[in-house]
Amino acid sequence: MPELPEVEVVRSGLEAHVVGRTVTSVEVLHPRAIRRHVPGEADFAGRLIGAEITAVRRRGKYLWLDLSDGTAVLAHLGMSGQLLVQPRGTADERHLRVRFRFADGGPELRFVDQRTFGGLSLWEVVEADGSVVPSAIAHIARDPMDPLFDVVAVSRALRSRRTEVKRALLDQTLVSGIGNIYADEALWRVGLHWSRPTDRLTAAQARGVLTAAADVMAEALLVGGTSFDALYVNVNGESGYFVRSLDAYGREGEPCRRCGTPIIREPFMNRSSFSCPRCQPRPRTRR
Repeated sequence: MPELPEVEVVRSGLEAHVVGRTVTSVEVLHPRAIRRHVPGEADFAGRLIGAEITAVRRRGKYLWLDLSDGTAVLAHLGMSGQLLVQPRGTADERHLRVRFRFADGGPELRFVDQRTFGGLSLWEVVEADGSVVPSAIAHIARDPMDPLFDVVAVSRALRSRRTEVKRALLDQTLVSGIGNIYADEALWRVGLHWSRPTDRLTAAQARGVLTAAADVMAEALLVGGTSFDALYVNVNGESGYFVRSLDAYGREGEPCRRCGTPIIREPFMNRSSFSCPRCQPRPRTRR
């Protein structure tokens, strides 16, 4: 699933194309695309007509459009969701789910989702942790690239958990935006095995892995994020290419860029973790 850099690429692209525009019609072409909007298709479309998009915001992996009436359209991209800006008259994508048209007659905003795991929904906004966010994500923590992210406080909270460090990094209520890819990359950078108990981390190690996560995501953002297939694209349909710079994730059997030892893959939460067995030794079992 897309992580912070991939979502931020979409957010910045949308900001340039939809802010200040007024919605004149919303066409829902597949009901699953708005299944999280409980009042249904007619309510979703009806409430958006006449609304101006005032901002495009993100927290962690979550993206939303602020509207002039004080509500927000929350976009969940799932495994294959795409928000594309297309000139009117462009042929419909095969998996087009929702179409927005605007008063200026300019390009449409389209939600395309091959696997239909993603979706759009309309929410009231609330204050959470000093910011205004859609109520559905009020529980989501700030991410390491947020200007108000407190690395000292979060590292303290990280060390207070009794779990494995990678599980903690993926806990969006503790720190948001980090997924499987960038967790593996951050852990490789600081030389920690994914199963290191959080309560056995030093303060420096906890701060280090959070800082490494911010650094690697910032680097990924500069090149459009990580795209493994055509499903991860920006609003113009272009793929990112940070995959070329990955040090651990997806590199099973390839030499570690630091020591030359082959990278290994281990099962993790129905997924995989990639690490260097020399640079990131498995922690000793507790007595």
